[in-house]
Amino acid sequence: MPAPFRIGRRNFLGIGMLGGLSVLPVPATVLAGRPPGSNRDRPGKAKNVLVILEQGGMSHIDTWDPKPAAVADHVSPYRPIATNVPGMQFTELLSKTAKVADKLSVIRSMHHTSGQANGHPQGTQYTLSGHVPGGPVEMPDIGSVVAHRIDTDCKYLAPYIMAPGNHEQAKESRLGFLPPRSQAFKTGGRDLSEPGWKVPGLGLNEAIGKARFLNRMNLLGGLDIGLPVQASSGAEGWEEAIAQAQESLLHPNSRTAFDLEQEPDKLRDEYGRGHRGQCYLLGRRLIEQGVRFVTIDVREPMTDKTPGGNNLNWDHHDYIYATGTCNLPGAGGGGRGRYGIGTWWMMGSVDQAFSTLIRDMDDRGMLEETLVCFVTEFGRTPKINKFQGRDHWTGAYSIVMAGAGTPGGQVIGASDRQGGYVEERACTPDDYAATIYRKLGLNLDEPLYTRENRPIFLAANGKPIPEVF
Repeated sequence: MPAPFRIGRRNFLGIGMLGGLSVLPVPATVLAGRPPGSNRDRPGKAKNVLVILEQGGMSHIDTWDPKPAAVADHVSPYRPIATNVPGMQFTELLSKTAKVADKLSVIRSMHHTSGQANGHPQGTQYTLSGHVPGGPVEMPDIGSVVAHRIDTDCKYLAPYIMAPGNHEQAKESRLGFLPPRSQAFKTGGRDLSEPGWKVPGLGLNEAIGKARFLNRMNLLGGLDIGLPVQASSGAEGWEEAIAQAQESLLHPNSRTAFDLEQEPDKLRDEYGRGHRGQCYLLGRRLIEQGVRFVTIDVREPMTDKTPGGNNLNWDHHDYIYATGTCNLPGAGGGGRGRYGIGTWWMMGSVDQAFSTLIRDMDDRGMLEETLVCFVTEFGRTPKINKFQGRDHWTGAYSIVMAGAGTPGGQVIGASDRQGGYVEERACTPDDYAATIYRKLGLNLDEPLYTRENRPIFLAANGKPIPEVF
């Protein structure tokens, strides 16, 4: 492998001039105060992080936090079941996951203290960043912060990967004030269950070829266009981003890292051959390659297998308990495009994929150093609405953590009898972010710095959740 080219500090060209380079566009903001290594971070229990983001606001009452004593006309039709941990219950929609409950910490006391993130875009940003959106500084994703502070052991792949990176979730990802190399690499949002699925654009333009590409890189490295110092102050960040892209394009393992066909057929069947199961499997595969931070943002794509399912996330405003499409007569429209929560396309595939993921990673010894987080941006109302659905709810909801020293078989916090409000051990997305940072060994007292040298503390309004340590 040739040494990566370098742009002199006063040499600065846009990536578009490279010709053969096929990477996602980089935002114009390129500077972030201090480079990796200047902080006082130390190795933590977690070496890698895998986040399963089930976007849309999954109903906690129907899944992780059963409420059989709720008001009769609001209670879930899905009964509580025992797990393999005495006294710990999920609903029957998690019957497979119940068998690995001894590996899980279920946090039933998540909530928002601000009303600024009760919609999907803001809620997703809050989950991705651990900061309430809308402040004076655009905050980067947790994954981007991690990529910036501790980089990755896998030099031929980006340190922060979002897969499949579909438009609704992925567009809420933010780089903020961090340098380009810290941004999420998004695989493109296609259906991973398609035979021969590949990441588009991950490789050289065949019409250019390796030799011509390297010649262009060398030419670029030798140019000096004499930009003023302030205009080129982000050059180092561009150097790192382009060097990493060059490594990805030329390394033989870059494409095979995403090649699900290298996994045994039996294991692919265990995860589930649909889009969700293969997404979860890809997450494990990328972590196994050494990628530092992976976010799997699943939403079943629209196919001929799901008529009426044109937006299969968890936004169940209409007919949440439908046995197929929620596009039924009398639907209000807010939740149309979904399938009922109990269908295979929703919780059926989640239960199979997540239980298999935990068991697979445990069998491989990966849970020892990987923090696995199962999250959603908020929950759903205890009250069934007039369209037989549940609306957005930030008063109480559930997330799950496992691995990297997280004690299994425990429930943290509690919501009230109706599942409406937190009664015990309240936690926020800020606390969730602080927990990830501490698990990785990041020093929460060491700030990042903006272009204007303004200090920004990690999860400034959060504290690590002690029960998961």
